[in-house]
Amino acid sequence: MVPTPGQPKKRYGLGAVNYHTGETVVLIRRRKRRREVAELLQALVDRHSTATIFVAWDNASTHEDDEVEIVVRAAAGRLVLLYLPTYSPWLNPCELLWRHFRREVTHCEFFVSVDALVAASHVFFERCNQQLDKVLSIIGSTPQNLCACT
Repeated sequence: MVPTPGQPKKRYGLGAVNYHTGETVVLIRRRKRRREVAELLQALVDRHSTATIFVAWDNASTHEDDEVEIVVRAAAGRLVLLYLPTYSPWLNPCELLWRHFRREVTHCEFFVSVDALVAASHVFFERCNQQLDKVLSIIGSTPQNLCACT
């Protein structure tokens, strides 16, 4: 007899990476619904209180809702959602960081608890925010070649 854990416990990561600086904002939540997506957008607005924020956005159903729309409207034009074509995650730089996260944190790893997995996730993204050049390299950004268009 092989014991099984029953219903698997899951956590979802929602995140964003600043293409210019490499800074990440990541939320780990029990669910990935419209409410959590709106929470991520609000975290971005709060972190960048005066700048215009452009978010590469796929067409997931969780991205279309009143809760998300409330955050976008409250940002008064400072939050711009850039819709990517359907089924094209390679166009979103954050997906490259998620792939790196999975390779470094979760592949071939067994965590004794969900809390241990969440803790390892937080450590990874804290380390990312201390190694911004590495993050920029992972997402393929070359900030010295970027210019602010006015």
